[in-house]
Amino acid sequence: MEGCTARRERQRWIAVLVVLVVLWTGVSAQIRYSISEEVPDGSVVGNIAKDLGLDKAALKDRGYRIVAGSTEPLFQVNQNDGILYVKRRIDREEVCDRSSPCLINLKTVLENPLEIHYVGVEILDINDHSPVFPEKEKRLEISESSVLPGVRIPLKASSDPDGGPFSVQRYKLSPNDHFRLEVKDKGEDGKIPILIVQKSLDREAARSHSLVLTALDGGKPPKSGNVNILVNVLDTNDNAPVFSQDVYSVMLDENAPVGTAVAQVNATDLDDGLNGEVVYSFSNSVSHRLLKTFDINPSTGEITVKGLINYEEKDRYEIEIQASDKGLAPLVTQKSVIIKIVDVNDNAPEIEVTSFSSSIPEDSRPGTTVALISVNDLDSGLNGKVICSISDDVPFILSPSLKDKMYSLVTKSPLDREKQSHYDLTITAKDAGQPPLSSEKTISVVVSDVNDNSPEFSLSPYTFYVAEANEPGTSVFSVKAHDRDEDDNALITYHILRDGSEGNKLSSFLNINSENGVITALKSFDFETVKTFQFQVVATDSGTPSLSSNVTVNVFILDQNDNAPVILYPVSSNGSAEGVEEIPRNVNAAHLVTKVRAYDADIGYNGWLLFSLQEVTEHSLFALDRYTGQIRTLRSFTETDEAEQKLVILVKDNGNVSLSATATVIVKVVEPKEAFAASDVKSATNDDEESNVTFYLMITLASVSALFLISIIVLIAMQCSKSTDYTSKYLQETNYDGTLCHSIQYRSGEKPILPPPLLDIYLSEEIKKTYMKNKWSPLL
Repeated sequence: MEGCTARRERQRWIAVLVVLVVLWTGVSAQIRYSISEEVPDGSVVGNIAKDLGLDKAALKDRGYRIVAGSTEPLFQVNQNDGILYVKRRIDREEVCDRSSPCLINLKTVLENPLEIHYVGVEILDINDHSPVFPEKEKRLEISESSVLPGVRIPLKASSDPDGGPFSVQRYKLSPNDHFRLEVKDKGEDGKIPILIVQKSLDREAARSHSLVLTALDGGKPPKSGNVNILVNVLDTNDNAPVFSQDVYSVMLDENAPVGTAVAQVNATDLDDGLNGEVVYSFSNSVSHRLLKTFDINPSTGEITVKGLINYEEKDRYEIEIQASDKGLAPLVTQKSVIIKIVDVNDNAPEIEVTSFSSSIPEDSRPGTTVALISVNDLDSGLNGKVICSISDDVPFILSPSLKDKMYSLVTKSPLDREKQSHYDLTITAKDAGQPPLSSEKTISVVVSDVNDNSPEFSLSPYTFYVAEANEPGTSVFSVKAHDRDEDDNALITYHILRDGSEGNKLSSFLNINSENGVITALKSFDFETVKTFQFQVVATDSGTPSLSSNVTVNVFILDQNDNAPVILYPVSSNGSAEGVEEIPRNVNAAHLVTKVRAYDADIGYNGWLLFSLQEVTEHSLFALDRYTGQIRTLRSFTETDEAEQKLVILVKDNGNVSLSATATVIVKVVEPKEAFAASDVKSATNDDEESNVTFYLMITLASVSALFLISIIVLIAMQCSKSTDYTSKYLQETNYDGTLCHSIQYRSGEKPILPPPLLDIYLSEEIKKTYMKNKWSPLL
């Protein structure tokens, strides 16, 4: 009862945390705990966060975890408090076999920033197994005369799955007069019991001897196992087999196939008959593992491979071979055969990504760590020396770490997501064996976007043409920009730059849709008021901080036929387009009666005027030049012609929807004397008319000059910006006669001139002289 109580007390104390040792090496921390096997699930191993001085509150956010392999982990760490727990039942004999100490190395990782801590957990053994012999009863046959005192008879050892002090510690033999027990320590193969004859046997006195061999472990109280030994005393066989060599030592390549000959032993026996026939076998001290690995031919003594030979598991074997004769009481001789295993390059390197950032910003500096790579090769020497590499055409390199077989995957050069946003990196690990073995592992790295690209307009500058008299509130044109970034960094908003400058005033009458760049006019444009203007549009992305760019927008107003012709002559005193002309009756044909003069504020075809007779008293008397507006006689007057003739002249432009005006001319036919008398009065009137005509022509020429200067400035600006010839689009090239000043044609580099038909329509010889007198001849 007291023994059971002490045992429970021991198990309870063993289940408690025993050792906490903190070791610091390089940049990683190594701590070590101890815990007994068979403790319940959820048992506390240790507080890693406290022992390493980590911030408990940050463990979960930093993704504190154990880097586990392919098998189910034995431990788990609580991310809330950093305590290491037992996740499932631990059987030390299953985990470590007979290794001592049984140490499990855990690799723990903290992300952001990256930290690696190594934790060692030693599994302490408890005495939960009893020693067991491979057989319940052992029979020995010993010759009475050949077996002298001091002869040693090896027995099969008892096995105990427990390790350390709880393994088999001693043997005891039941009391007898003929035998004693000696124990040989074979290291990892355990303690081997040897039965020693201490007194000669007398078959006539006793035909057999019954012994009990007991194995005891180091527990308190110890556990034990028994085997019954029955010794049969045989008759004389006095020569034991003798091996031909004192030492047998051979070399064997690992992975040698089953059936490969390893070595051959040879022994001879001087006896005759069955007492001299030798049989080979493994000694009783050979472990079960060796029996599964090697085999021996009983007749020839040839040792062959029976199981897998792996240098990484064991690089040296020592096998006890025994040769026995076939006598009634066989004599046995033992010899050790040493087999040294030669390593071959049979293990490819293993690549493990211990920490990985799958996304990296494109503005990361060269040298930024993307992942930690660890490699391992189970081979030894050059076969286990591993070199990692990565292709040269990527902006990443592998940097060796201070810790052996560790690499850091870091950026080699600046990244640009707009050029490449994704990389599939293949890491190659190659050993130095012959032939070399290699393995590959591919990881994907995504380059995340940063706002490093300003919006770019599809055109620069923009040029738009807007017809005058547009409807307010409707869209007139649009601009478009794109951004090579993504998501919010590429989300563009637009606005018009309003700086309050004189040249930017018209931008206040424009509105832009901030989302799509569509521009609407808030007012109707009038070509006669403004012909061209420019403003700037700014495109801004939604990144942090935001980036922007601007573009100049040139707007040209296109003329519409919205002005009707205006009659300049004849004009009556009350402002109506009526006039009276007196001519002598004796004038000849082609006599110039008068000239109808008109003005149109539009340009191009919209301002090209044509004259026609809408109403006339006598069609055979007068003719009207459709281009100049001159009225001439077709024939001489007769006595029968009426003295007063009425002519209604229609003046219309050439717009798509033509606009027109009419003028009425009353021609009075008078006798020559009356016409001469009235000529003085008319000359005075003509002076007034010429004065009025001169005033209108001055206004017209001033408008043309202003238009010319504006157009030349625009042309120069467009030439400097290497843009298209806006003027060729803006003003149509027309080759016609008889238009007003607004129909002036010009191209870049030409001087403005009034077309000759225009002079014919509006400038009489007297007015031409007036222009020449005032030095306006260059305009003519």
